[in-house]
Amino acid sequence: MRRADRLFQIVQYLRGRRLTTATQLAGWLSVSERTIYRDVRDLSLTGVPIEGEAGVGYRLSPHFDLPPLMFTREEIEALATGLRMLQAWGSPELRRGVGSVWAKLAAALPERERIALERTPLYAPDVAASYAARIGPLLDGLRRAIAARDVLILDYGDERGQRSARAVWPLGLFFWGDVWLLGAWCELRQDFRNFRVDRITTATSSGAQFPDAAGRRLEDFVRSMQAS
Repeated sequence: MRRADRLFQIVQYLRGRRLTTATQLAGWLSVSERTIYRDVRDLSLTGVPIEGEAGVGYRLSPHFDLPPLMFTREEIEALATGLRMLQAWGSPELRRGVGSVWAKLAAALPERERIALERTPLYAPDVAASYAARIGPLLDGLRRAIAARDVLILDYGDERGQRSARAVWPLGLFFWGDVWLLGAWCELRQDFRNFRVDRITTATSSGAQFPDAAGRRLEDFVRSMQAS
């Protein structure tokens, strides 16, 4: 966890609680008590009204609250458009995430920005419902395989309809306006390859995990695509 994220979490834990000890915070955040003491001191120096002391416990002043989220019109339109595009073209898990993000934004934004978010006149109509329904579950499986570094066996059909089994290292998913592509290292070709997700019939874990090998990472794939 980044330090900035940890400081934010400390504030969240202290909100609404009568007293929280450094031992509790250290356990929740998987750091040492010494780290908590240092973080609390730094938060206090920045103006966060933390009451209490080391060895006793801490609490946040009941009058303190985080400032509301503030966005420009361009930022609000970017958020709304991105969420709507993912709602139309994303996987089931990502679409559920869209709903959660939208609800959190609506709760955190001041009324003026919330209304602007809801009324943003930029849309991604759900004309691809059948496409998303067909590949959505596969997208979620590929996302999990990328995170777990699972070597996958793809049942794949090329543009001529010829099918083949490919052992690949899944590196990333890329949306190209009307199709999703899986960027991967192909063990057969010993090179990077793009696979259209809508041409993948099945993606089965081989039971093996691929290493973090120099020259075969996601950033290497991106450089390869940019150079081609």
